[in-house]
Amino acid sequence: MSTYTVSRNALIPAAPAVIFPLINDFRQWTAWSPWESLDTNMRRSYSGSTSGPGARYEWQGNRRAGAGSMEILRTNEPSSLEMQVNFTKPFKTVNPLSFTLVPESTGTRVTWTMTGENRGVMALFSRFMSMDKMIGKDFEKGLASLASAVTARS
Repeated sequence: MSTYTVSRNALIPAAPAVIFPLINDFRQWTAWSPWESLDTNMRRSYSGSTSGPGARYEWQGNRRAGAGSMEILRTNEPSSLEMQVNFTKPFKTVNPLSFTLVPESTGTRVTWTMTGENRGVMALFSRFMSMDKMIGKDFEKGLASLASAVTARS
């Protein structure tokens, strides 16, 4: 078994208080998440809190989008969020996910990080392709889309 960390960051030209609500409410993810466009017929459901701890999101999509759920576990508004992602398809994994928002002179440095363990099929697969290569570009695309979504709302 091996562990991995995938982390990307971007400087977004807005205050943390402007960016945070787009991450803290799963209904807002349709505006910026890199995976929302993988399946135009994806089924989504939301439960628990509208935002913040206890907010829950489930999806079922095509082969590319897969299926799973996310739940916000902890927040420190407007500087950090911790979540858990449970993928059920194409393979089962449970991953901690976090966002940190740090003010800088020209905006906010947003860092998106996911950690996990390679088990079962993923342990074998990881010998040929790292998780960083698999989803790092998705994180980059998502952060760029988050910046665009923030700009569109300003």
